[in-house]
Amino acid sequence: MSKVLIIAEAGVNHNGNLENAFKLIDAAVDAGVDYVKFQTFKSENLVSKSAKKADYQIQNTGNSTDSQYEMLKKLELSHENHELLIDYCKQKNIQFFSTAFDLDSLQYLKEIGLDLVKIPSGEITNLPYLRKAAQLFNKVILSTGMCTMEDIEAAINVFLAEKISKENITILHCNTEYPTPMNDVNLKAMLSIQQEFGTDIGYSDHTLGIEVPVAAVALGASVIEKHFTLDNTMEGPDHAASLAPHELKEMVKAIRNIEQAISGDGIKTPSESEMKNIEIARKSIVASTSISKGEIFTEENLTIKRPGTGISPMKWDEVIGKFAQKDYLTDDLIEI
Repeated sequence: MSKVLIIAEAGVNHNGNLENAFKLIDAAVDAGVDYVKFQTFKSENLVSKSAKKADYQIQNTGNSTDSQYEMLKKLELSHENHELLIDYCKQKNIQFFSTAFDLDSLQYLKEIGLDLVKIPSGEITNLPYLRKAAQLFNKVILSTGMCTMEDIEAAINVFLAEKISKENITILHCNTEYPTPMNDVNLKAMLSIQQEFGTDIGYSDHTLGIEVPVAAVALGASVIEKHFTLDNTMEGPDHAASLAPHELKEMVKAIRNIEQAISGDGIKTPSESEMKNIEIARKSIVASTSISKGEIFTEENLTIKRPGTGISPMKWDEVIGKFAQKDYLTDDLIEI
């Protein structure tokens, strides 16, 4: 299998502070992820000034009076910020990535050199957005939180109409509750998506912990996206459902281990590492008491013990009834 693409979602967990953003990049580098991803938007293009915050946003910001617009305005990254972050990523040898949430931001990400677009769950029913994304980019990662199969199909049809092939589309199963309750994950839906649409699949995770993204890899996810933060106790909409830096590192390690564990040709045969244990762990037919030359081998004078360097116990019936060709002491390996 190909290497799983791991996207560390810094998102807006920088809280509008560039120094925090740099520290998030450092944490992503230390964890060994492939991409560190931010969010690109202009608040006035994204949300009306009267739009309310989601319940989890109110809870995690500790502020029920600010509108969604007021919250997001504090979290915007300027074009200058983007350029500084991209330069820093180059210095640290990690791929910069971002999700655009409006048409102008899509155009901007294309202009600064991104060749892959990530469609957030909230934009999957936004036809003008989908169409422009498909016109600007050749490869698409599509998150599907809050979606039905019909929603996904409609979005894919937009991409196909703009000549993006299914080979260049990856669909991420996702749930947009922060954090997602375990009983709402429905990870089997990821497999249903693959079966229905024939694309690569992945998983964008908002559960607490690392178990579910690791399980998604075991089921065949080729992309994993996971929010992370410098500190879960920071004020902001996404911190509480994000991994701490050490947890991100643990997730990457677990995913890379699972990648190795599910690789191979699928043929059941002893591995190179365990060949040396065959003689130690398996057993042979041995004498259970002293046996004289010419004596008949019986179930009373034979038994089965380690090591496995003699006659296999699978030949027990062939040995019983044979005549001993020499004298044996207790535990001697039988020969025929």
